[in-house]
Amino acid sequence: MVYFSLRDNSPAAIERLVASCKEHLAGHPGTVLFAAGTRDPEMARDVNDKQFDVALQLVFSSRAAHDAYQVDPRHAKFISENKANWATVRVFDAFVSE
Repeated sequence: MVYFSLRDNSPAAIERLVASCKEHLAGHPGTVLFAAGTRDPEMARDVNDKQFDVALQLVFSSRAAHDAYQVDPRHAKFISENKANWATVRVFDAFVSE
């Protein structure tokens, strides 16, 4: 799970980041789940973290697939094209067993 807070968090900038996620980060080998989207302001319970603009969720079939994704040129291009607008990026890596 990756949560991005943007310097320019206008609706257009948020949609550009979501589109970039879909272009560069979807479809990598070993990806079991890919999802990218925006925070829903209507989901405003006390427990909801509201300190992000875009959420990226990736689940990989193995640690090896995750590690390959991390060094893939498409992932590197995503970072280089978007990092200037990131105010904060929070990454929550986890191992989830069945």
